[in-house]
Amino acid sequence: EKGYETGEHAPGLKLGGCGAYKAAHHIIKTHARVWHSYNNTWRSEQQGMVGISLTSGWGEPVDPHSQRDRDAAERYIQFHLGWFANPIYRGDYPEILKNYVGRKSAQQGLGTSRLPTFSAQEKTYIKGTSDFLGIGHFTTRYVIQKSFPFLQASSYHSDRDLAELVDPKWPAPGPKWLYSVPWGFRRLLNFIKTQYGNPLIYVTENGVSENVQHTQLCDEWRIEYLKGYINEILKALKDGVNVKGYTAWSLLDKFEWNKGFSERFGLYHIDFKNTNKPRYPKASVDYYKKIISANGFPNPREVMS
Repeated sequence: EKGYETGEHAPGLKLGGCGAYKAAHHIIKTHARVWHSYNNTWRSEQQGMVGISLTSGWGEPVDPHSQRDRDAAERYIQFHLGWFANPIYRGDYPEILKNYVGRKSAQQGLGTSRLPTFSAQEKTYIKGTSDFLGIGHFTTRYVIQKSFPFLQASSYHSDRDLAELVDPKWPAPGPKWLYSVPWGFRRLLNFIKTQYGNPLIYVTENGVSENVQHTQLCDEWRIEYLKGYINEILKALKDGVNVKGYTAWSLLDKFEWNKGFSERFGLYHIDFKNTNKPRYPKASVDYYKKIISANGFPNPREVMS
């Protein structure tokens, strides 16, 4: 969406309300082809696994008793995670995605939906092409119904008919989009369990950044974030979710999309202005070391179930 619709990220294309859907369509088909290639050629010899890693937030209805808000929250997750996961695990795009993009395309006077379609042969070829699901997760939003007036300029965001809200009490240590809402992760993991037949999950990205220029090695907010989110993963394990591994994002400060080196996710601070790029451990390093060595929380009373 940022690369092919808003042009915010590389390759910087602004292709209206169809570029993101077309790019995703190719990604899904390409992923399936790679999975089959490995399955047919190398699996018997190497016994390896091929999966896909998808990044998704969690959408919570503002009013859980409102059907409109519940439907909007369902659209939020289906337009995020379901867009890619549903074809791979269930054989086609989510019905909600097809209905909303199809209806909005018709309102525009288009003969066909801006969301591409899979042939029956492609659906069969794509379904089941993941030995595990990688999940990147950072934050949560409250979601309400919001009808976008009919506009000639369509977009992925207006297709969903929803608005995203945040609770001002949620900690927001880093950039404006990343609020610390640990309970959303447990709900997302349980959603995956229910929707996609409890697949094997590896958490491939989970962390928080600081968006400041001066060195901050005392990152107690990152410690709190990691504690909260890892605790929710442990709760999800007790729920029966099949989480096999966890990767904190990230080991080092690095080049972060269009934010460059200004947004820092690292457990280690990098001095980018120095030719040798020296690395300095932040306080979170010691904390995370203890979690790794204990394969959980060293002190059981540290967190509540």
